[in-house]
Amino acid sequence: MSTEAKNDTKPVTEGNDGAGGESEDNEQNDVQAGETEVLSKRQRKKLLRHQQWEEQRDLRKQRRKEKKQKRRQERLAQGDEEAEWAGRKRQRREATPSSLRLVVDCSFDSLMVLKDIKKLHKQIQRCYAENRRALHPVQFYMTSHDGQLKQNMDENDKGWVNWKDIRIKPEHFQEVVNKEELVYLTSDSPNVLTELDENKAYVIGGLVDHNHHKGITFERAQELGIDHAQLPLGSFVKMNSRKVLAVNHVFEIILAYLEKRDWQEAFFTVLPQRKGAVPVGQEGSATKEGAEEQDSDSDSDSVEPITKNSFIAQDQQECGEQGGQGAGHSQSEQPTTEGTAA
Repeated sequence: MSTEAKNDTKPVTEGNDGAGGESEDNEQNDVQAGETEVLSKRQRKKLLRHQQWEEQRDLRKQRRKEKKQKRRQERLAQGDEEAEWAGRKRQRREATPSSLRLVVDCSFDSLMVLKDIKKLHKQIQRCYAENRRALHPVQFYMTSHDGQLKQNMDENDKGWVNWKDIRIKPEHFQEVVNKEELVYLTSDSPNVLTELDENKAYVIGGLVDHNHHKGITFERAQELGIDHAQLPLGSFVKMNSRKVLAVNHVFEIILAYLEKRDWQEAFFTVLPQRKGAVPVGQEGSATKEGAEEQDSDSDSDSVEPITKNSFIAQDQQECGEQGGQGAGHSQSEQPTTEGTAA
């Protein structure tokens, strides 16, 4: 009986095991089916589009290249547009570099607060940009480039290390240029320039001081025992405001003179209208309002250069803050105590 019982129960046991195996297989199939059905129809379409996008990457690149070539051919076929394009490039392509050297002396770093350091940085940027597109670009030097100015440029204008056609030196300008070739441009000098000597190196004081350090560049030139002079501003221009010019104004006036060979035209090409500049002999036509105008220390005033386009004027306003001791007023307008030579 026990044997038959065992035999009777064995098929039942085997049958149960078979059912358990089938249930496990069904569960696995359900899981696999669930995995394949995780992506919805929309998701599958999105995946398909992405795959197609990747597959057509090279084709899109080729189409962009062809489109660019087609636009270029259309430009070449249109004479007006080509002339305009050539005109934009003409000035740089036909530029004749001058041997004249312009040096921005940045040794006054400790005399300026950060706000004025930033203004000087803008003025130097303007000088660099104007020189790059000038008809007769000068040999541009920046000396004593260190301290706050260098730190500000490193933080806010990292591209300065890639500037071209400029020599940026940490040394003082006396270590870079021979002493006998130096001429310091200062509004306090009794010597008035009539011509520019292209064998000389003209130094512009890199100082934005709002007239806190009067005569400092003239004193510096005397201490160093180097030649000094001022631009002939008073011989050609009558201004209602102070005669001290920003660094970039002095720089641009010299660039303009090298191109035009006419001081008056150079001055009126560059000087901002807020200076109230009029040709000598025509003072009566100038408004008296400018006489009360103070030195501009803010960036909010609108500036229109006398002969340049408005977008140039806006740049001049941003960096046209009063620079320290650029070439300014004439000898006749200086106090007699400052009229003595070194």
